[in-house]
Amino acid sequence: MVSRVIPVEPFDLVLFGATGDLARRKILPALFHRFQIGQFNTECRIIGSSRSELTAEEFRSQTADAIREFGQDVGTTPEEIAAFTALLDYAAVDARGDAGWEEFQAKLRDDAVRAFYLSVGPSLFTDIARRLSQTGIATPQSRIVLEKPFGHDLASAQALNAALREHFEERQIYRIDHYLGKETVQNLMALRFANSLFEPLWNSSHIDHVQITVAESIGVEGRGEYYDKSGAMRDMVQNHLMQLLCLTAMEPPAKFTPNAVRDEKVKVIEALRPVPQSDIARGQYRGTNGGKKGDSYRDHAGNAASRTESYIALKVEVANWRWAGTPFYLRTGKCLRERVSEIAVYFRDPPHNIFEGSGTVHGNVLVIRLQPDEGITLKTTIKDPGPGGMRLTGANLDMTFADELPESGRPQDAYERLIMDVIRGNQTLFMRGDEVEAAWAWADPIIAGWQETGHPPQPYDSGGSGPDDSLLLIHRDGRRWRGIGT
Repeated sequence: MVSRVIPVEPFDLVLFGATGDLARRKILPALFHRFQIGQFNTECRIIGSSRSELTAEEFRSQTADAIREFGQDVGTTPEEIAAFTALLDYAAVDARGDAGWEEFQAKLRDDAVRAFYLSVGPSLFTDIARRLSQTGIATPQSRIVLEKPFGHDLASAQALNAALREHFEERQIYRIDHYLGKETVQNLMALRFANSLFEPLWNSSHIDHVQITVAESIGVEGRGEYYDKSGAMRDMVQNHLMQLLCLTAMEPPAKFTPNAVRDEKVKVIEALRPVPQSDIARGQYRGTNGGKKGDSYRDHAGNAASRTESYIALKVEVANWRWAGTPFYLRTGKCLRERVSEIAVYFRDPPHNIFEGSGTVHGNVLVIRLQPDEGITLKTTIKDPGPGGMRLTGANLDMTFADELPESGRPQDAYERLIMDVIRGNQTLFMRGDEVEAAWAWADPIIAGWQETGHPPQPYDSGGSGPDDSLLLIHRDGRRWRGIGT
């Protein structure tokens, strides 16, 4: 089955920070792929902007290089790249000054959707928003797109939201979390709310616990200065893992509309219990086999005394009727054995085993894989094939999207979906301001707790599964982590 491509209306997409790493690696290749399959045509335009004094032709040439280097080559031809780059224009502006804004404004059309993508540092968010508003470039129908981080704590998130709302209404603000654009994340909602099989079982009566894992095999090389001020809690848990938790635990919305979905996500965050320090494990990688010079987190971060965590695991409880008594175990870290992101839902064991002596009967495990190899697996217990009586074994019902839906074509990058949602004006997969603030209100006391105790993160070897404290966190409850990479 080939996915049906729904064209979008003509747009002017302005990409601030167009010469930066994110634009080159993700945003511009994503736009090219949407153009390549016909989702928008030559009536649409992409206007790059940064402080760099470039000509439009130089920007087109840089974009063509980025597509060839970072795009997914599925029969891309030079003619397609040339046709796409012909839609590009460029304007150098000073985000904090007056230079370039008048010339930039002259490039925009009145009869097209205006979207402003801020692929810049957070310190420039309010400056650019103010300039767009004061110059009249931003209209009441314009959209503004922001990359995380959305603040460093609750106070800064509230200040950022207040500053943005001086110039844009909430309906115009799109806070991107690329995890929400992944195919499997959206399939989690389809799995729950479009199938009568799972939803009656989706509660504490039938689910023993849930594990949410985002493991990375690489370290913080190249972004150590930023990461050392953030850490795994701020960089991953407060946003990415929180979003996965919300989609797993949320109540069915009355309808699939942006505010209905986001209302239910906010309710999950507000129902989270405070997390005691005894339910938290923090770690920092030290290199293989105890640390080889140049391989440790502290070497990569350039801070020999750093107490910033590169790994964190938490036991989280949602205090409502659906989930009372069912813990959610969250973990994320750098320099682990393999790169894997997944949600594992552990159903309770059968109440009675009639097959005594034939093998152990465990509850089913539903695994939603985000990366690599997006798909859904249900672990079941079956009879071991062959003679010899009733012997039980485990088997997986596996739906790997690339195998089950081979005609759907090249996997769609999360940025492709999210950028087109901006153009369509669909905010379902974007974080709302109160959602961001609620997440920080939950995260801030956790961070303050370990800062008050002064306990450093526990060292762990690169290429492993994390610090020992993480194992104890779940083992003391009589449970085990899924092996990373299994």
